[in-house]
Amino acid sequence: MSAPVAPVEGTTMTDAARFALLAERHRRELQVHCYRMLANYEDAQDLTQETLLRAWHKRESFQGHATLRTWLYRIATNACLDFLEKRTPVPFEPPAPGSELPYLQPYPDRMLPEDPQESVVARETIELAFIVAVQHLPPRQRAAFILRDVLGWPASNAADALELTVASVTSALQRARVTMRERLADRRLDWRSPATHELSTDERGVVKAYIDAHERNDLDGLTSLLRDDLRFAMLPDPGTVTTTATDAVDGWVSGGLFRRGHDDWRGVATTVNRMPAAALYLRTPDDPEYRLFAVALLHVADGKIAELTGFDVGGKPWPGLPPTR
Repeated sequence: MSAPVAPVEGTTMTDAARFALLAERHRRELQVHCYRMLANYEDAQDLTQETLLRAWHKRESFQGHATLRTWLYRIATNACLDFLEKRTPVPFEPPAPGSELPYLQPYPDRMLPEDPQESVVARETIELAFIVAVQHLPPRQRAAFILRDVLGWPASNAADALELTVASVTSALQRARVTMRERLADRRLDWRSPATHELSTDERGVVKAYIDAHERNDLDGLTSLLRDDLRFAMLPDPGTVTTTATDAVDGWVSGGLFRRGHDDWRGVATTVNRMPAAALYLRTPDDPEYRLFAVALLHVADGKIAELTGFDVGGKPWPGLPPTR
């Protein structure tokens, strides 16, 4: 829902409606910004709505010294920081090495901004590896990094948004860059330049083979798609992180997620967080329909799955995917 439109003293209904309409146009890009800050799709939706409500209540203070877009990003950033103060322990403790974020959620590609200029900021800044890496930054470092290195804001604008000095923002950014280089050592680090979001031939082929293996109940075929040093996690359960293909497959079998010859799967190739993904539907013996069970995001390297992050979405609506097949 858009921010409410109501006349207030000194503002005509037409002016108020126009303000709400102009602000609403930025909803999707603000939601992506909140997602980078929070790593949770549902929280990003809530904080975007909070941003638009705060903007509505403060609209008479908007003097046009900055663009409306910049003003809204400032409000969104501070709304996220307020939220993180409640969620994040103080002093900030980064996630433990090798652990997953219990609050991590995938981001539906169909909810990205429709404007190509807004949508293609850089593929890496919506991929899971980037989102997880950013969560290792303390909240204000995180905000400074996103404003400066992702959105490309000048230091003075970022300092104004965060109510810090330029020197403080520069120092926070330098520390953030060190952490990001450590967390993403095998990925490119120029996040402000556009990157294509088209899947490669390898990626499309691996997703198809991954789905085919499920539909055939072919555990050996599935195993052959995995790199030996696979990193696998099934969320929101933080205890399923494994670091080898053997451990992952053993976990699937022992946990009943993949019972040779007994499961009835259907899959749909898609993209989530600008990454190749498979939506998996499972039909149980007592149910005539295939029901959405999980969304698996795949990081493909050299024709094999190097990272597999599964999200339990059973019984939950998912934008762009039917609940049954």
